[in-house]
Amino acid sequence: MEKTVRTGTAVGTEQNKTVINQRVKNTQGITYPLPKRLYTLEEAATYLGRTVWAMRGLVWKGSIPIVREGKRIFLDIADLDKYVVRNKTTYL
Repeated sequence: MEKTVRTGTAVGTEQNKTVINQRVKNTQGITYPLPKRLYTLEEAATYLGRTVWAMRGLVWKGSIPIVREGKRIFLDIADLDKYVVRNKTTYL
C-alpha cells in the first residue's frame, strides 16, 4: 500500500515527491552520486588505460602530481586530464 503525503494543499505519494525532488536537483545541476575528484593509483590506471606500475612510473618521474594523505596516494582527475592533453600528438 502506498503512503500518501499531504504537503500544503497538494496531495501526492512518496514516490511522486521523490521524482519531483530529483527533477529539481537535475535542473540545478546536482547529480547523484557526486563525481569523484581524487582517484587511487588503481583507479587512475584504469581511467588512463595503463597498469598500476606504469602509473607509479609517471608519479616517480614527476609527470603527474599527487595528493598525499598520510601514506596514501591519490591523483586528481583534473591532473590526469591535463596529462592526456599535454601528451596528445598527431602524425602527419
